[in-house]
Amino acid sequence: MTTTDRPTGTPSEEVEVAKLPPESGFSRRRLGVAIAAVLITLFCLAPILWQLLTSVKVNADISAVPTVYFPTRFTLNHYTELFTRRPFLQYVGNSFLVSILSTLLALGLGAPAAYALARLRIPGERVVLAAVLIVTLFPYILLFLGLLEVVRALNLGNNYLALIIPYTAINLPLTILVMRSFFQQLPRDLEDAAKVDGFNTWQMLTQIVLPMTLPALVTTGILTFISAWNEFIFALTFITREDMKTIPVAAAQLGGASIFEIPYGPIAAATVLGTLPLVILVLLFQRKIVQGLTAGAVKG
Repeated sequence: MTTTDRPTGTPSEEVEVAKLPPESGFSRRRLGVAIAAVLITLFCLAPILWQLLTSVKVNADISAVPTVYFPTRFTLNHYTELFTRRPFLQYVGNSFLVSILSTLLALGLGAPAAYALARLRIPGERVVLAAVLIVTLFPYILLFLGLLEVVRALNLGNNYLALIIPYTAINLPLTILVMRSFFQQLPRDLEDAAKVDGFNTWQMLTQIVLPMTLPALVTTGILTFISAWNEFIFALTFITREDMKTIPVAAAQLGGASIFEIPYGPIAAATVLGTLPLVILVLLFQRKIVQGLTAGAVKG
């Protein structure tokens, strides 16, 4: 019988071999992921960057052929035109008023309803949840004609309630579903201890449960605020007074010096100014948003 001797190295060489870094395939994979992340980020930010650059271009560069992608001449005239030719600051205030009030109403009505569905034994609970889910998936644009008749019957035209009430109703089902999932994560022992200490249901909800679900409230509130801020069809139809228009409608109705001129610069500037409050809002509450999304993902 013959044996084949395999070359063996010294113990130190074996240790060095064991400590060798993994193959370069791992670094290639990480490099590919990084490149993909950069490309996806650029793809998502390209429209925003294009609007930002257009808002500071001079008119000659905007209409130039071939297209000037990165200008060398900059101007702020498009921004000043928004405030000199139109009451744009008032449009911003109108959007803030409608969005904030509808968000507060959606949270104020949706949080107690979500808590009741999460903790109380309600007859027909599954039917209620199914109805809420169906309403969430229902395209709200199909409600337009019905809401138009309601607004006409109640004489709510050119009234902020014509926007606040529909925005609240549209965002309420989503608020209920999101908040219910967070309430279900809370341990019941806290509520049992609160009941022993003499807390009623309302005190327990406002003093114990809601403070613990603050990330969920912030996340849901920002989603509701963004939805109300960006809504266009209802704001265009129900509000016709110039001093009551919201940003999306005002930006869409910007006109040039003639009917043949499209004011690309002022429209881009209006888009940037209309998006800036949302960006600031998300940056201010980004930690709460991440906490809320992480908790929701763990629940899911």
